[in-house]
Amino acid sequence: MIRKIFLLLAIFILHSCSSSKNAGEQWVGQTKKSLIKSWGTPIRSIDNAEQGEILIYGEQVYANVNNDEGSRIAGPNYWNYTYIYVNKEGKIYSYKKDKQQHTPQELAVN
Repeated sequence: MIRKIFLLLAIFILHSCSSSKNAGEQWVGQTKKSLIKSWGTPIRSIDNAEQGEILIYGEQVYANVNNDEGSRIAGPNYWNYTYIYVNKEGKIYSYKKDKQQHTPQELAVN
């Protein structure tokens, strides 16, 4: 009986680890069109020369200056970016996540 419980527990743990793919990783091999349909329009798109283009999705995050409960004072902010690399055929071939102080207009992507 104990062996069966351990076996079920091991299967459950392995399944939960395998299904927790990174949000960008699950899109590799998919089309740009399906990504935009799911995530919406990117905040910025950059031409990536011969390789295609880079779609940039971002979320601005505000840090709370005071740790007091209920305080509405916004402190320093930063951006969480997801860069999605799309080839000339419209297929996603890579992604990258980044945290920066720069606004989307200031980004210089290499």
